[in-house]
Amino acid sequence: MSADETPESDDGDSSVDTAGGGSTGDVRQRIEREADRAIEQFDDGVVDVLGWLLDTETRARIYVFLRQHPQSTSEEVADGTGLYPSTVREALAELHEEDTVERQKRESDGAGNNPYEYSAIAPSELVGTVVGDVQDQLNAVCNLDRQFEDETAADDNGEPDDGPVTITVEDERGE
Repeated sequence: MSADETPESDDGDSSVDTAGGGSTGDVRQRIEREADRAIEQFDDGVVDVLGWLLDTETRARIYVFLRQHPQSTSEEVADGTGLYPSTVREALAELHEEDTVERQKRESDGAGNNPYEYSAIAPSELVGTVVGDVQDQLNAVCNLDRQFEDETAADDNGEPDDGPVTITVEDERGE
């Protein structure tokens, strides 16, 4: 064996001690644990952002599950997310009505009930709908500002009124 070669154990896994005192098996396990933790944190972050986009964490969890498992039934979504079946059915109905998820009847060779299968729209489509909603809201605010400015452009004397709006609250006696 040359100086460049690494001794291997019978199972083919290198077990040479590193400077840290652990084997490559220990290092591999530590890396896998850290990778799992990073994925879990990433998933939590995605659910947080989607919770904002989709209004609730429940709807976000359902969306993420359907992106990972398209063509799932409501029962499969409930099992996969740990949510109550009634909660999942209600959220899926809302998400379908909003065109965030698509549904179709599951094909079955046998007789009986064919449940709906659900799939989530692509994230780019989801963001596109949110951008449109934000744009509509901003346009509405800008139009309200313009209407407000037109109505209050002059005071009682015909002079421009750039002052703040004052609201006076009086009781029933006018005091």
